[in-house]
Amino acid sequence: MRKIILMMSMSLDGFIEGPERQIDWHLVDDELHRHFNDEIRRLGGFLTGRVTYELMAGFWPTADADPAASGPVAEFAGIWRDMPKYVYSRTLHRADWNSTIVRDVVPAEVEALKSAPGGDLSVGGADLAAAFLRHDLVDAYRIYVHPVRIGGGTPLFPPGYAPTPLRLEGTRTFGNGVVQLRYERP
Repeated sequence: MRKIILMMSMSLDGFIEGPERQIDWHLVDDELHRHFNDEIRRLGGFLTGRVTYELMAGFWPTADADPAASGPVAEFAGIWRDMPKYVYSRTLHRADWNSTIVRDVVPAEVEALKSAPGGDLSVGGADLAAAFLRHDLVDAYRIYVHPVRIGGGTPLFPPGYAPTPLRLEGTRTFGNGVVQLRYERP
């Protein structure tokens, strides 16, 4: 069965975006971007919210056409276009680039998606990740801690969740100071 992996960058003080949804503090250099490409290439799809989908769709479909794009950026553009995407939105009427619109997070539907053939699924976006956490649908975590404090914004783990035991699967430190933490349910 496929796993739902929460793959997210966060500041040292636990935020995934600033107070006005800014993510300009992410320290993504070529080394980290190559790592993201390698991790994401193995996935069976993205589970994303509307805001994240629109942000990604506004840049990645043509990012590899920019002659100034680094190798990892150009490579990710193709990965993103080709990867199946499940866009959770009650308002979006159309989504391109191998996307399916899903209206609500329904645990039975997510379980059916997990039972389908293919690679693991990555959940991303602040609101969607919170919904998956509320429904206890996350099987594994790939958290990238960036060496910056931003002082406020959207926390990765909002208060109110029951304790969930996890097993550390590994860590990795990148040259820019980002640390990846990998956890799974036992």
